[in-house]
Amino acid sequence: MIIKNLITHVISAPLEQPFYFSQGYVYRRSSVIVEVIGEDGTSGFGECMCHGQQSPFLASSFVENCYKEEVIGKDSLDVEVIWETLYNKARPFGQQGIAMNALSGIDIALWDLNGKQLKQPICRLIGGRFREKLAAYATGFYRLDGKKYPETSVEDALKFKEEGFTAMKLKVGFTPEKDIEYIRSIRKAVGPDVRLMVDFNACYSQAVARRIILELVPENIYFYEEILTPEDMEGYKALRNLTASYMAAGEEIFGKIEINNWLKNGALDIYQPDVSSAGGITECKKMAAIAQAYNTAIMPHAWGSGVSLAASLQFISSLPYTPMSFCPSELFLEFDRSSHPFRKELINDGIRYENGYIYVPDAPGLGIEVDRDILEKYKVVK
Repeated sequence: MIIKNLITHVISAPLEQPFYFSQGYVYRRSSVIVEVIGEDGTSGFGECMCHGQQSPFLASSFVENCYKEEVIGKDSLDVEVIWETLYNKARPFGQQGIAMNALSGIDIALWDLNGKQLKQPICRLIGGRFREKLAAYATGFYRLDGKKYPETSVEDALKFKEEGFTAMKLKVGFTPEKDIEYIRSIRKAVGPDVRLMVDFNACYSQAVARRIILELVPENIYFYEEILTPEDMEGYKALRNLTASYMAAGEEIFGKIEINNWLKNGALDIYQPDVSSAGGITECKKMAAIAQAYNTAIMPHAWGSGVSLAASLQFISSLPYTPMSFCPSELFLEFDRSSHPFRKELINDGIRYENGYIYVPDAPGLGIEVDRDILEKYKVVK
């Protein structure tokens, strides 16, 4: 279908109560929703993920001022042609970061439009569906002023367990001593059968990370996420085989070339590209194929609105098991449970969670309907 227009919807809303993590405070949740409109009036939607401290106008400006003119008039089925054209245009000044973040939203929107045109969910267009539902881990545990820790987080963990979650990811990075005490308290509360993941958001040196990992061996942590900065590949290599816990990172790894470099260096056990930031569905499928060649798992990061969550569901459901077997190791979907004013409302609460699993939508495209009233309600203009 020929694309007649591309629109960026910048939406943002302040949090009733700001939360903080190892890198500072988050005061609002934002998204850049990309809409591509076909010649028959059908719209496809995608999202450029916004980190907690990221202005949405970075991605929207890149889409509008660099990519938009290259998309209008093209055939939406030429997804890879469009992807390579956009990547090549930005190559001299943006092979990673915001350039790929912006490209991701366009790519997802094209796949959504094509799915609607062909009356198929995206997963059917990119190889098929290996799984109908995905085991979810609860992401939350951000800190709030005026609360006591670890007590508040223990309450949150027990609540998630009651909701059926068998895995959850903690937010830490508030000195090694406090982190170790905090993780031990939550492990004691939830028991040995809950998988605990721990996210540091890149706040420690290799020496401090080594100490934390070794002291937490009895707590049986499933994976350590971003315990080092994304520039410290050598540090990850040094830490990877310290214990039986997995080493994970990758929300700041962009595209097939960068992930290939990490994989050939054997730096991580689990790679976490974000489909709405690492290059979209087109590029993330290639990243997953390269990881498969190294017999290494992809377990994507997902921290956006419902549009990004739907894209992650379609993408992950299309990934083969690593490796294929009678009893394969299952992939987890990150399910953000932190405060978000419009995450569910934007897609009319169109994602079904039930007893620890999220079901892959079967409707065409992303499988969800974007609520234009919510786009208007939270629209911001600079």
